[in-house]
Amino acid sequence: MNRASLEKKPREVARMFDGVAQRYDLTNDVLSLGQDRIWRVATRKAVGARPGERVLDLAAGTGTSSEEYADAGIDVVPCDFSTGMMAVGKRRRPDLPFVAGDATALPFADQTFDAVTISFGLRNVVDTDRALREMLRVTRPGGRLVVCEFSRPSWAPFRAVYETYLGQVLPRVASLVSSNTDAYTYLTESILTWPAQRDLAATLQRAGWRQVAYRNLSGGIVALHRAVRPA
Repeated sequence: MNRASLEKKPREVARMFDGVAQRYDLTNDVLSLGQDRIWRVATRKAVGARPGERVLDLAAGTGTSSEEYADAGIDVVPCDFSTGMMAVGKRRRPDLPFVAGDATALPFADQTFDAVTISFGLRNVVDTDRALREMLRVTRPGGRLVVCEFSRPSWAPFRAVYETYLGQVLPRVASLVSSNTDAYTYLTESILTWPAQRDLAATLQRAGWRQVAYRNLSGGIVALHRAVRPA
């Protein structure tokens, strides 16, 4: 199957990402106009991991964000359900301990990590609530969660321009740089149907996370949600 549906069946989504793995990082750079690098830095700062701490990097893909943690002396575990994406990352960084795993049934013991982070992957999970509870389970008391995800620009005129970009410009650009244009049609649809910032914050609260807060990046194209597991 070339693309996943909005039902987000895990095998469909994994196969879709397997199919775009080779040029995934390049395509992200082009489609985000380089903003993805800024978002990655902001996410890493929000996680605030220190050497000696253990971080779970979910939806790690090719390990682009994980390698930045590793280079800073952080004990990072990149985890993804796309074996194709991880294979690309493993060739580039064989030192990273890639783990195949589904966010709704993580292959880790309780209270394993000081921090969990997931970037641009939560909206691809079939059951958001269950995934957030799993992240809570594997996080140590007092540990933190950082979710970086596409969101909804707060200023209506900018939101209209952004949605035009998603619907008309992004597919054309993707056809030039990606091996699977259909995958980026799914990307557009999944962004437009994803909850707004306050709604996702409420979902985090329901899953048991506390001290939930968020801030917008790039005018709300992306939102950075932060939360803490109660002690």
